[in-house]
Amino acid sequence: MRSLVIGAAGSGTSTLGQALASEFGASFFEADDHFWVASDPPYQTKRSPDERLRSVLDALSRSPSAVLAGSVVGWGSELENCFSHVVFLSVPTDVRLARLRQREMNRFGHVNEAFLDWAAKYDEGDIADRSRAAHERWLSERTCLTLRISGDVPVEQGVTRIVEALSNNAFERPCSVGGPRLAAAEASCPAAQLDR
Repeated sequence: MRSLVIGAAGSGTSTLGQALASEFGASFFEADDHFWVASDPPYQTKRSPDERLRSVLDALSRSPSAVLAGSVVGWGSELENCFSHVVFLSVPTDVRLARLRQREMNRFGHVNEAFLDWAAKYDEGDIADRSRAAHERWLSERTCLTLRISGDVPVEQGVTRIVEALSNNAFERPCSVGGPRLAAAEASCPAAQLDR
């Protein structure tokens, strides 16, 4: 099993990813740990695209079962196409921003308003590599199973939804790479969206 949990900043990808990894006895990785050079304070220097791709592929290659949390849009097809399934979290902006504000205070003792402004623009689609539009486009190009979880869903409930979807094969299945998703009654492959 190789899972990717994606969504906007503050949507809970790390928290759900860690819980999912624990549920399956899988290794857990953060995309940010491969995107940014380790520093104190963190998030100061980006790794080169080649360096981050090598770093995350190396980490994943050492784990037969793994969960990666975070966006890897545009990192390279070798990584982007290596997942058995993708979980896409969609959380209301006000909830995400409140979580981020609290996280910033807990980690750093202050809030980076520029970061919150950046995170607030996710649904507007004007951020090339980290917006809802970019994620939706990226998801439409995947050939692996996908599951959408919408709303402010407790972690335990999110894990349960994923486990049930895996058990019941209730993930969306793209019928063709980059092609439209057909309604379940019309599709040659089943589609399910768990937005409850």
